[in-house]
Amino acid sequence: MSIDWRKEVKRSDLRRRAGKRPLKEAFLIVCEGEKTEPYYFESFRVGSAKVHVLGLGFNTLSLVKEAVRLKDAARSEGYQLDQVWCVFDKDAFPARDVNEAFALAKRKNIRIAYSNEAFELWYILRFEPFVAAWSRDRYKKKLTDLLGFEYQKNDKRMYEALLNRQKQAMQNAASLLASHDPYKPAEHNPSTTVHLLVAELNKFLS
Repeated sequence: MSIDWRKEVKRSDLRRRAGKRPLKEAFLIVCEGEKTEPYYFESFRVGSAKVHVLGLGFNTLSLVKEAVRLKDAARSEGYQLDQVWCVFDKDAFPARDVNEAFALAKRKNIRIAYSNEAFELWYILRFEPFVAAWSRDRYKKKLTDLLGFEYQKNDKRMYEALLNRQKQAMQNAASLLASHDPYKPAEHNPSTTVHLLVAELNKFLS
């Protein structure tokens, strides 16, 4: 996966020049999922930010390595990325891979919106505090019950369908994360840091 950063700089005038401020905050969000997470984050109406969302199909450490490569490619073309995020789940991946992904991201100043076990946890937290260590298959059934319609992955409606419950989700996610001290992403199920990325995007809503 690649982006023509020279084209992006020209189109959105985001190149940082001496004595001039960028017009918009520039985000790069690289997602493990190819559709579910990209559809959700692309739905944010961020008028004062330029957001690139990529669904790569990579997982954990591979995803962070690709984010590092894209970040370096942007810099080599003179394009300044203000925030780079990786979005991925624990799923059944080994704890070693998760821990290495977090360590690399920290070294490279890349932030992680992570869910243990799956991204659907972020949706469930809109309805209630949740502390059960469930598999993603059980998440889907519970979401169908909570939503009042059958939950399908890759549903483009999820951002709008759940927007009025976002504040509750932020509070529940923050409380859940605070309950894990110190936080060990690969071990703490359920847990999520998706709300941290949502909070950043919300700063730039139009």
